[in-house]
Amino acid sequence: MSDANVRIPEEAKTRLAAIAAAEGLSLRAYLARLADTLLTPKERADRAAAAQIALQEWNGYAPTKGEEQDLDNELDRRLAQVQPQ
Repeated sequence: MSDANVRIPEEAKTRLAAIAAAEGLSLRAYLARLADTLLTPKERADRAAAAQIALQEWNGYAPTKGEEQDLDNELDRRLAQVQPQ
């Protein structure tokens, strides 16, 4: 595997290096592990679609776009109540 250079602010590098060191990893190893644990937007969308299909097959749950929006609005309302302003 070849290495790549990534330009980030010094403060970000220092913070990431401290996090890596606390986990007993080099910054290089920490970033490689982090990259392996994150999903791309397409991977997230594919997972969400698969989960929606599985849920519908399991119990018939298939909300309309309007129902999804209502649920999103309710979640946003509840999160706003518990998050510090």
